[in-house]
Amino acid sequence: MKNLVLVFVVAFAFCPMAMAADIAISTQANWWSQGAADREMQEIVDNVTAVSVEQFAATEQDALADWVADHTGDGASDLLILCGAFPDTIYAPGNGQADDSLAELFLDDGNCIVNTGDYMFYVVNGAGTNAAGGLQTMMDIAGITMWDDDTPVVVTAEGQDYTPSLQDFQTDRPFHLDELEGDWYAELVLAQNDAGTRADPVIVANSATGGRLGIFYQTASQDDDPRGEVISEWINNWYLQNVAGGGNLLARHPDPKDGALHEGTWVNLSWKPGGFALSHDVYFGDNFDDIGAGTGGTFQGNQTATYFAVGSFRSPYLVPGATYYWRVDEVNDTEPNSPWKGDVWSFSIPPKTAYFPDPADGAASVDPNVELSWTGGFRSKLHTVYFGDNYDDVSNAEGGLPQGTATYTPGPLKMAETYYWRVDESEFIETYKGGVWSFTTQGGVGSPKPSNGAVDVKQTQILTFSPNVHAASHQLYFGTDKEVVRNANTGSPEYKGSRNLGSQSYDPGMLEWDSTYYWRVDEVNNTNPDSPWVGPVWSFTTANFLIIDDFEDYDIGNNEIWWSWIDGLGYSSHPTLPAHPGNGTGSAVGWDDTPSYTEETIVHGGNQSMPFSYDNNILRYSEAQKTLTYPRDWTENGVTTLTIWFRGGSANAAEPLYVALNGNAVVNHDNPNAAQTGRWTEWTIDLQAFADQGVNLANVNTIAIGFGNRNNPQPGGSGTMYFDDIRLYRPAP
Repeated sequence: MKNLVLVFVVAFAFCPMAMAADIAISTQANWWSQGAADREMQEIVDNVTAVSVEQFAATEQDALADWVADHTGDGASDLLILCGAFPDTIYAPGNGQADDSLAELFLDDGNCIVNTGDYMFYVVNGAGTNAAGGLQTMMDIAGITMWDDDTPVVVTAEGQDYTPSLQDFQTDRPFHLDELEGDWYAELVLAQNDAGTRADPVIVANSATGGRLGIFYQTASQDDDPRGEVISEWINNWYLQNVAGGGNLLARHPDPKDGALHEGTWVNLSWKPGGFALSHDVYFGDNFDDIGAGTGGTFQGNQTATYFAVGSFRSPYLVPGATYYWRVDEVNDTEPNSPWKGDVWSFSIPPKTAYFPDPADGAASVDPNVELSWTGGFRSKLHTVYFGDNYDDVSNAEGGLPQGTATYTPGPLKMAETYYWRVDESEFIETYKGGVWSFTTQGGVGSPKPSNGAVDVKQTQILTFSPNVHAASHQLYFGTDKEVVRNANTGSPEYKGSRNLGSQSYDPGMLEWDSTYYWRVDEVNNTNPDSPWVGPVWSFTTANFLIIDDFEDYDIGNNEIWWSWIDGLGYSSHPTLPAHPGNGTGSAVGWDDTPSYTEETIVHGGNQSMPFSYDNNILRYSEAQKTLTYPRDWTENGVTTLTIWFRGGSANAAEPLYVALNGNAVVNHDNPNAAQTGRWTEWTIDLQAFADQGVNLANVNTIAIGFGNRNNPQPGGSGTMYFDDIRLYRPAP
């Protein structure tokens, strides 16, 4: 894109530096006596003197609501302490308010709410009208709970450091750390059970919003718990040091939200500043890589305002159907770590044509009584629908009757049949022809792997599909031109032969980098007059990098993850390989209780990641190793960099993280506390670091991931990690 026309307004107010945080306490108690709550909360007022601390009794809930509203959007990370009850002035009883409650707006603004007493957000005033739904709504995690009476928890090393008054005890409503999902992670664990799955006290944080939730002594009828002492120590020793003093360094809360659709041809970008920011470097453009690197003319200047206008009502700039990217780096010239590089955010302008079809393009097993729907094109007023079982007829159709609604019911359809449909959008003056979508009804050509439209597919991908209920055999077509594949027949070069029922796969061989491929499967049964059933055209695009492992292919079908990544446990049976006793270390990969035996919730990309448990107490180091078949040439296409995404948690022991090639060339992570990182983090390694240790990069046999000192093993600790998307990249342009 050339000649960006950008209009921006400079604000007259400067961003405050490290705006002081405030603390409010709602003393309304539940599960323990009001007298004990008043006493313990007064200890916090007496012990925390560096910031403002205000107390609000049960009769002062309106004033508390004013405090919460005033401290939402003030640029600081403020703290609200609850004593077991959830005031109804900031959250409606019966879990009646969701994202628009004062409490959730406060939390999503990057503030912190902690609770000492009953199940968090369960009780509104004196009644448990929220039940478990209060926590689930506030966190947007459908299944998270806090049950478990009399759970013993042991003080962690962090607990000893930050809260010396904390002793081992039994909690009745701990946080379930193994139920955290999405952007939530355990940031600070002060006491936990032996398995590391339950914690109290604990702080959990949201990496997207900066919001935090915490619990301290969720115990019933225990007035003598040292709640005031422990919470005061946590505030003074950790919260004020790590959070309240400008702990949110990065720009956050982008508007439009990251990934949003913006229905307009100009936009006023805005964000919440980091705690130390005095000004902001703004980047904007239509190329993701350029925004991430700050190249290609995307830098729009440094400014003090926290908003930036692109185009205007009189001078529209944004193009329908385009996606735009932006980034804000926070700047403070008095700070040596400035600028703090922000995340790359994006938003898209809806196209003029119809989009978001339902059923999705290429969908399988669709109900024959389906009602079709879609989202109308940008500023469209009327829609014209064309429908049939022949692609060319639908693609070439004209003269349909327009309608005002974005739904269409074609009537009862045949089973195991592929149908095509198209929607043209009109603004009255001009009509925009839509693309042709397809779906297959129940019993038909379906479940393609890779999925239709998949990106970043490995170059050695085996294609698979599920058969039509009427099929006796399958005719498969494959190529690089969509229309050629669509129109191909058994005499075309794109025809790849017939496969008998039960053989639903195709190996296309080595694929090109960053290329889009198309394939089609026709179902055949010579005894059926409707045969052959011509299938829709599916597509996928290969990656512009090499995939060592994305962990998507592991399942229980003789393809368990521990057969590929050999850990300390090994395995006892395999259809073709001999039993393996393990590698003699303290590692274990995989789960026993998920359908794929991999991690299916805490993932970086796709649907699966590798869970990795380490225990260096006895065996002194923990490692899992994969023998490579492809890629073994780590010079292919000029790759120079290995990247590994990992995620741990604060409950993990801080054991060194390393990767090893060909058995003995080891590179350690620079951060000795990497295992305690509670969010997905990319580890980038220059391959020259392995070459300097004698590795022939053109012939890499094995890769291993481990924890501990591999060359000088020492007794250590334990923990659970997650790994995903291990890749090789070429140098960035």
